[in-house]
Amino acid sequence: MQADKYRTSSRSVKKEMVIESPLQHKDAAQGEVEAESPGPVLAKPKLIEPLDYENVIVQKKTQILNDCLREMLLFPYDDFQTAILRRQGRYRCSTVPAHAQEEAQSLFVTECIKTYNSDWHLVNYKYEDYSGEFRQLPNKGAKLDKLPVHVYEVDEEVDKDEDAASLGSQKGGITKHGWLYKGNMNSAISVTMRSFKRRFFHLIQLGDGSYNLNFYKDEKISKEPKGSIFLDSCMGVVQNNKVRRFAFELKMQDKSSYLLAADSEVEMEEWITILNKILQLNFEAAMQERRNGDSHEDDEQSKLEGSGSGLDSYLPELVKSTREAEIKLKSESRVKLFYLDPDAQKLDLPSAEPEVKPFEEKFGKRILVKCNDLSFNLQCCVAENEEGPTTNVEPFFVTLSLFDIKDNRKISADFHVDLNHFSVRQMLATPSSALMNGSGQSSPTLPDILHEAAMQYPKQGIFSVTCPHPDVFLVARIEKVLQGSITHVAEPYMKSSDSSKVAQKVLKNAKQACQRLGQYRMPFAWAARTLFRDTSGNLDKNARFSALYKQDSNKLSNDDMLKLLADFRKPEKMAKLPVILGNLDITIDNVSSDFPNYVNSSYIPTKQFETCTKTPIMFEVEEFVPCLPKYTQPYTTYNNHLYVYPKYLKYDSQKSFAKARNIAICIEFKDSDEEDSQPLKCIYGRPGGPVFTRSAFAAVLHHHQNPEFYDEIKIELPTQLHEKHHLLFTFFHVSCDNSSKGSTKKKDVVETQVGYSWLPLLKDGRVVTNEQHVPVSANLPSGYLGYQELGMGRHCGPEIKWVDGSKPLLKVSTHLVSTVYTQDQHLHNFFQYCQKTESGAQALGNELVKYLKSLHAMEGHVMIAFLPTILNQLFRVLTRATHEEVAVNVTRVIIHVVAQCHEEELESHLRSYVKYAYKAEPYIAAEYKTVHEELAKSMTAILKPSADFLTSNKLLKYSWFFFDVLIKSMAQHLIENSKVKVLRNQRFPASYHHAVETVVNMLMPHITQKFRDNPEASKNANHSLAVFIKRCFTFMDRGFVFKQINNYTSCFAPGDPKTLFEYKFEFLRVVCNHEHYIPLNLPMPFGKGRIQRYQDLQLDYSLTDEFCRNHFLVGLLLREVGTALQEFREVRLIAISVLKNLLIKHSFDDRYASRSHQARIATLYLPLFGLLIENVQRINVREVSPFPVNPGSTVKEESLTLPAGNPLVTPQKSGNTLDNNLHKDLFGAISGIASPYTTSTPNINSVRNADSRGSLISTDSGNSFPERNTEKSNSLDKHQQSGTLGNAVVRCDKLDQSEIKSLLMCFLYILKSMSDDALFTYWNKASTSELMDFFTISEVCLHQFQYMGKRYIARNQEGLGPIVHDRKSQTLPVSHNRTGMMHARLQQLGSLDNSLTFNHM
Repeated sequence: MQADKYRTSSRSVKKEMVIESPLQHKDAAQGEVEAESPGPVLAKPKLIEPLDYENVIVQKKTQILNDCLREMLLFPYDDFQTAILRRQGRYRCSTVPAHAQEEAQSLFVTECIKTYNSDWHLVNYKYEDYSGEFRQLPNKGAKLDKLPVHVYEVDEEVDKDEDAASLGSQKGGITKHGWLYKGNMNSAISVTMRSFKRRFFHLIQLGDGSYNLNFYKDEKISKEPKGSIFLDSCMGVVQNNKVRRFAFELKMQDKSSYLLAADSEVEMEEWITILNKILQLNFEAAMQERRNGDSHEDDEQSKLEGSGSGLDSYLPELVKSTREAEIKLKSESRVKLFYLDPDAQKLDLPSAEPEVKPFEEKFGKRILVKCNDLSFNLQCCVAENEEGPTTNVEPFFVTLSLFDIKDNRKISADFHVDLNHFSVRQMLATPSSALMNGSGQSSPTLPDILHEAAMQYPKQGIFSVTCPHPDVFLVARIEKVLQGSITHVAEPYMKSSDSSKVAQKVLKNAKQACQRLGQYRMPFAWAARTLFRDTSGNLDKNARFSALYKQDSNKLSNDDMLKLLADFRKPEKMAKLPVILGNLDITIDNVSSDFPNYVNSSYIPTKQFETCTKTPIMFEVEEFVPCLPKYTQPYTTYNNHLYVYPKYLKYDSQKSFAKARNIAICIEFKDSDEEDSQPLKCIYGRPGGPVFTRSAFAAVLHHHQNPEFYDEIKIELPTQLHEKHHLLFTFFHVSCDNSSKGSTKKKDVVETQVGYSWLPLLKDGRVVTNEQHVPVSANLPSGYLGYQELGMGRHCGPEIKWVDGSKPLLKVSTHLVSTVYTQDQHLHNFFQYCQKTESGAQALGNELVKYLKSLHAMEGHVMIAFLPTILNQLFRVLTRATHEEVAVNVTRVIIHVVAQCHEEELESHLRSYVKYAYKAEPYIAAEYKTVHEELAKSMTAILKPSADFLTSNKLLKYSWFFFDVLIKSMAQHLIENSKVKVLRNQRFPASYHHAVETVVNMLMPHITQKFRDNPEASKNANHSLAVFIKRCFTFMDRGFVFKQINNYTSCFAPGDPKTLFEYKFEFLRVVCNHEHYIPLNLPMPFGKGRIQRYQDLQLDYSLTDEFCRNHFLVGLLLREVGTALQEFREVRLIAISVLKNLLIKHSFDDRYASRSHQARIATLYLPLFGLLIENVQRINVREVSPFPVNPGSTVKEESLTLPAGNPLVTPQKSGNTLDNNLHKDLFGAISGIASPYTTSTPNINSVRNADSRGSLISTDSGNSFPERNTEKSNSLDKHQQSGTLGNAVVRCDKLDQSEIKSLLMCFLYILKSMSDDALFTYWNKASTSELMDFFTISEVCLHQFQYMGKRYIARNQEGLGPIVHDRKSQTLPVSHNRTGMMHARLQQLGSLDNSLTFNHM
């Protein structure tokens, strides 16, 4: 308790410290140790300087190359490489237009295009699959479904009724019972009718798979049977009617026979059939075992199975002696030891690092909309000769779009459909070629695979909804050719009487209108339907379109439509709307990923697109995704659309024109305001017309001076916009009356120009969006864009006659959907400034910092959308920065971007960027620096104690990103500058080594002091640092990396809070999982002089300084585990788990599968013996077993009674008693005829070795026990000044079962793997007390892992407690003495798998 208090008080002092510098932190930590010196547990182990790895590799090159296992000492040459992965889009061709790269002048547009055109840049680590924990190993040996089957005597001690009822029937064996007559086999002369006795026979299957035929006097089979016939000795069953009817004979191997008789022929035949079936099963099993036995020498797996079926008395030549069986069990084909470990048997855990995929286009819930038919009640034949089908009497045009009434907005672009019959389409005049045709440099072109004719009449559209819910509506707006007012033209369609005269009249008027006003449309009707049943995106396929409602000329806008939809589920409101009699047939369906023949919203065909097919083309309709980060994804394709929405024209006050009522708006996109300039052919056309046109008209409202509009005009913008690009709106008064029939003069005056308006597309370099109010002019002089009001009635530019005093009469809005232009002012300004400075202007540090700081105000969704482009530019600026302030501010912006992504749970985008998109620019030393060096320096600046703590906390929390960038930059730098073949210590400049060391030292105080206040940040930083250090082994001087690990561990001390132990062992776990962990530890001789053979190696069996220096990582791990064993249970469990999992990984690693590889690995872990021996009394727990260990040998624990709450004592040794009785007991233990624990060694349990920290400075483990203790005392005096304290103090509390079993598994693995020579050498070098402890641990293994029997396991599962058995074998299979016995084929206990069995050993 006092020690606990002491820890708490000391740590509270530590918390109050101010982080000033790594050096001060180290001094403070040292001061703490000195201040805490009265508490012996808090001793801090001495740091061991690692070897200079690179020099050792060079110096011992010959020795390494001559080593037969040199692959365990050298890193492979092809350890890593860079690769380019072709960008796999879903399109047949690039989405970037052919000349876009040349046309682009803006830096932002250029960089975006580069992003979408670039391939993926990868760094591949050839052995990366081996760099995780054992569960992530490739080709990890398949887990055994079943162990080889053995039968133990302990399992035979079951009641006969359980044999009969449970093992017979429950396990699926053949059973039968019934009355039979049994002939008297004892008759010396012959069997007669009188010698038959009626008995109740019961056929059962025994535990070993064989069958017995038991017989009883009555049906109470729970009693002892009167006798048994062993069917595994039976050779055949035949009918025998010589003595009695319905009799049959069982012929046995020893030439004897049994005669039985049934009451009827049917019963007899049943018994004969069943018994013969059992004999057949026995024969097949025997043949299978023969095959297994024949092939076991060639096939290792067969050897494995053979080890469980070697004793087969059907095949006498395979019968083995007990000694031979034991030898066979020890062969290399045995199951790997760790297969039986519960941790190894747990289900495979998901990868620690999530799977990272390249950026890809993602969509919301996709819906296929098929437009089938639109029919009205008013129909007739439209052909002149009245020969043809009955159709609608005039053409109608459908526009589909999605509305979200919850979000109160239109969420998709328009999809235009022409469902008119061919004969009805003929009524329309051909559009004017002047408006439609022509071409210009900026005109978008269709890919060669697409033909305009195939795209003229789309009927199937694919909509996408990111946020599906029941309040999303599919709305259909229906238009017709302009004729007059909506009320007038809708009237004939609202009458139910089907009059052919009415139809003919409407047809006649329609034909005239189509010829005269064919290009003008008017609103007519609308309908809607829901799409989704729920928020999961399940389609509501049962829903149908509503009735066709007449369009109200005063409720045309999208806002009005949203209000109507809000009442859609209110029948009382909808009943008031006038209905047009007709039917719209449109179906919806889910979209499968392999749909052929569809194009995206820019008309780029997908890979599945088929040429020369009759399959109709499907069109993807653009979704207007909500401008929120969580719904945004990084752009991967080129897309550059502008949607224009004329909304309202207020023309009731104008005096410039006599007639301006039926007003049509013509929209054009122009790149010049010169008089003869042509509009660009970049407006998406409507069905029936060309794919791209030069102009588009909005629907006309009859006799409205203040018309509203709902039209959407979609424009493909040029790659590079300039100041002259603008939208031009031309207003026409359309004359609907056709009073002068046939007069060509009057036909020319269908439309009259009644004004112009224009909207420049760029403002401050950005595309104008949202709602704009613009004035209307009566004329359009050349250079109209240059007009500018100067105030006081003056202006510059041409003379313009404004309508209604230049009031803003036209309301228009635009919506930009572009992956190359941004609406964000801060992002635009930053790139604009970068472009200025890169094109020659000198970048001013203060100016650039101002623009960098403004990026913190960038909108979240813009940041995500342009993520790769933004990060690429920031890293470019970082390498060109001439001022530290610029570099630090660049890093601050990157931290802000990374933090935003994490906060929106979009971390996957960052991982994709680092793995696939990030590419360090070619390194030119004279011009700029490397990303890894500059980033490391600026990270250091941000981690300084004086820096902004909010930013440093974010850097800690999301440090993985920055370390991953460092790693990739280092890899690309080495390969692209051909430095891979250079010596490790010459690959990077000293400045970079210094930067890395400074980052580590700066990071450590944050990790060790912020774990309480900011646990997530410190935990993440600790893990990220471990991953970085691990990967540095691949690129850098490995001795330098070892030093960084030392720098890391020096910041921790014994007695730290549990959290810091967790951090330290997590770090060690990650680093020790390096794919080349074994070569890093150099399992090779380090003796003085020339060592010719590995066998001459003087093995280290204790953690000497020399061992820890030469085998740095494993030495450090074992030292830390030894220290942790003196801590409390939670800490011990963490440490033991790291060690055991690493050994499991070695065991399963297919690169080191051979016996010689495993033996070499074992030499690295031999000091673990010393560690376990020092804790032998804490491991020596045998209460696990209900069986006595040896009669009279139970250890008395009185000498272990300790003061409550203080598991630390100074042990009193009694070496004499031990030595006097050693030889008799030791060799008795070895031979197995005596227990080392007898009354002759009463004090052995009170013998205590020094705690594990004592072994850290021990230099010899070969002396006798008392001498060794004295030597340790001397070592203590020698090293006390360096802070290694408490060598004579150990914990005496017992370890718990899980700890003991894990440590013993490690012990057994090393014992099993090490060579015989190494084991004999150890026995020769070990002191008598160490030998004694060694065999104590071996015996504890027997008790801890003994098999307790299935009933014991089952009862434990049911919580019934243990069972007391007679002393039976629990280590070797039971032996049966019956003739003809087969080897055990006991089916495994159904519900108990191997891991369960292990847990109860």
